[in-house]
Amino acid sequence: MKNTKPFLILQLRPEDDTSDSEFQAILKYGGLEVNDVRRLRIEKTGIPELNLDDYSAVIVGGSPFDISTLPDMKSAIQNKIEVDFNLLLDKVVSSDFPFLGACSGNGLLGSYLNTPISNQYAEGVGNAVINLTAEGKKDTLLAGFPDQISVLLGHKEACDSTPTGATLLMTGKNCPVQMFRVGENVYATQFHPEGDFEGFTVRIHAYKHHGYFKPEEAEQLIEAVGQEATPYAQEILRRFVRRYAR
Repeated sequence: MKNTKPFLILQLRPEDDTSDSEFQAILKYGGLEVNDVRRLRIEKTGIPELNLDDYSAVIVGGSPFDISTLPDMKSAIQNKIEVDFNLLLDKVVSSDFPFLGACSGNGLLGSYLNTPISNQYAEGVGNAVINLTAEGKKDTLLAGFPDQISVLLGHKEACDSTPTGATLLMTGKNCPVQMFRVGENVYATQFHPEGDFEGFTVRIHAYKHHGYFKPEEAEQLIEAVGQEATPYAQEILRRFVRRYAR
């Protein structure tokens, strides 16, 4: 695609292989080329000073960091990232700037909006079926979708409730806040719209000792992930990019 302003991709994964895999999936399913984006691995140095006028939109990936961890148990870089995100989200939310946060991006936005983040609605790694709400069916990114779609996810924490002032777009049996929108252009998903078999295989190997699942379950989970495609989830990413390319 030809785009005059790059998409800003913020990544938080400390491992090179998981970060690179996620980045390539965002490009693939977003229909983006490397020259269409600016990639920042903020798990290294935090978020630098940014002028949002320089970008078409912001896309935030996942992370092994947990927001609900007590502050004194977090690393210095995680605490810095959370402070940096609050400053960035001040600009994003106040200007209704195009934003799509997945998994950790969802938690960071929810936390910024003063929604409790806890392990109450944790979900195991794998496929899940989630439902569009009445408002979701009217949203530009979800128009024409079936009532239920399959997604890939895996998280130890989630929003306890829909943030005040936000619109709930998708919900699930085991985790009620799966996708929400703030204003008209600020989106968050608990699932991974860029998720696919290859990417989740890399993540399952990388995080099998991080408490998401028992290490001996890794190969079984990889097999299960490969049994169902998630085209509608990936379509969300494609539509987001097409809508905000400028």
